[in-house]
Amino acid sequence: MPDLLSKDQFRTALENAIKGKSANKAPFSVAWASGKLTRAHLARWAENHYHYVGPFADYLAYIYARTPDQYGEAKDFLLSNMYEEEIGGDRHTDLLIRFAEACGTTRERVIDPDNMSPTTRGLQSWCYAVAMREDPIVAVAGLVVGLESQVPSIYRKQTPTLRDKYHFTDEEVEFFDLHIVSDEIHGERGYQIVLEHATTVDLQQRCLKICEVGAQMRLLYTTALYHDYVAGELSLDELQLAGSGVPANEQSLLQA
Repeated sequence: MPDLLSKDQFRTALENAIKGKSANKAPFSVAWASGKLTRAHLARWAENHYHYVGPFADYLAYIYARTPDQYGEAKDFLLSNMYEEEIGGDRHTDLLIRFAEACGTTRERVIDPDNMSPTTRGLQSWCYAVAMREDPIVAVAGLVVGLESQVPSIYRKQTPTLRDKYHFTDEEVEFFDLHIVSDEIHGERGYQIVLEHATTVDLQQRCLKICEVGAQMRLLYTTALYHDYVAGELSLDELQLAGSGVPANEQSLLQA
C-alpha cells in the first residue's frame, strides 16, 4: 500500500499525473498553434467548447453544496469561481460566443446542444458525474487541478496565433486573455485545497487518479475535434507530429 505523501511529494505527484497528457499534444491544438486551421474549424471548436465550459459554474455548484462547512476556504474559492464565471464582469460564455461569432458561426448554433460532438457530450457528462458523486476534495482535484489548471499553458500557445495569423481583435480574443490569468489563479488555489485536505492515503490516491483521468478526458476531447472536423482537410502527416514534441508512444493515441 502507498505511503502518505508529504505536501511537496503530493504536489509533484499531482503534476506528474497530468504531465504528458496535456491537450497541447492533440492534433487539433498543434494545428491551431501552427495556424493551419480555418475560421470554420475554430467555429466548430467554439460550438463544442461552450458545452464543456458553459456549465462549469454548475459543476462547481454541485461540489460547493456537498463541501463540509469546516472547509470554509474551499467553499469560498468555489463560490468566487462561480461568481467570476457568471456575474463578475462579462459572463465568460458571452465572451466565448463573441469569439465564435467572429469565426463565422452564430449564438444560436453555439448554444444548440445538437452541435456538440459525442466526445464533447461525454466530457460534459464526466464533469457532471465527478461534481455530483465524488468526494468534494477529489472533485476539486479532477475539475480544477486536472482540467482547469491546464488552460493557461494551452491558451498561451494558441492566443498569439489568433492575433498574428487570423487577425482577430483584442475584443474578439478576450475569452482567451481572461482565462490565461484567471485559470492560473484558480488552478493554484485548487492545488492548495487538495494539498490541504487530502490527508489520507486513500484520498491522495483518488486525487492522483482523477487528475490523470481528467487530463486524459481533455486530451481525448481535443483529439476528437481534429477527427470530427479537420482530418478530411488536413492530414496528420501535414501536421508533422513527429516534430511537434509528441512522444512516439502517444502518437498512436492521437491517431486512434
